[in-house]
Amino acid sequence: MNLRVWLLLLGAVAIMSFAAMVLVVVPAALLTEVKPSPGLEPYTASEASGRGVYIREGCMYCHSQQVRDTTITTDEARGWGRPSVPGDYVYDAPHQLGTMRTGPDLMNVGARLPDRRWQLLHLYQPRAVVPWSIMPSFPYLFEVKAQAGPDDEVVTVPPAWAPESGVVVAGPEAVALVDYLLSLDHTQPLAPTEATPRAR
Repeated sequence: MNLRVWLLLLGAVAIMSFAAMVLVVVPAALLTEVKPSPGLEPYTASEASGRGVYIREGCMYCHSQQVRDTTITTDEARGWGRPSVPGDYVYDAPHQLGTMRTGPDLMNVGARLPDRRWQLLHLYQPRAVVPWSIMPSFPYLFEVKAQAGPDDEVVTVPPAWAPESGVVVAGPEAVALVDYLLSLDHTQPLAPTEATPRAR
């Protein structure tokens, strides 16, 4: 190879190395000492399992998990909670921040919509609770049984969406996913040093 090719390769490696340092290494080093936000607990086994279902089903493609600062958005005015801080994500790997908001932000959905029955029905058939919803339904996370067992979590489905016979029972993945969604509550107030700076 001639000198120009070597210089081109060397330049490309230098640019990629610089980008990796600035975008990966430095931020990782700055965030190594982040402590959990007040009241934040590690996920239970069921919540962690539900988070896996959330990731598998690609929920982050339509829902974000980041309440943005009031200086740039109206997230807080919408009732989505306080702006997010790094400590809110200590137990999340990989993070599910998301970039699209085809649906509402879910950072605090456990505080906004804490009704377990609502969450299960919404997963089974979103349009049964929000008629204009474009969210896909997840009936394969549920089971239709002739009769519910003593440990089954029955979903009360409106007649328009109910099966012809039997009852709708939440499957293990639906139960875990709802456990995860209900765990999403980052509404605890922060210490002044943790709060996101606001414009005056």
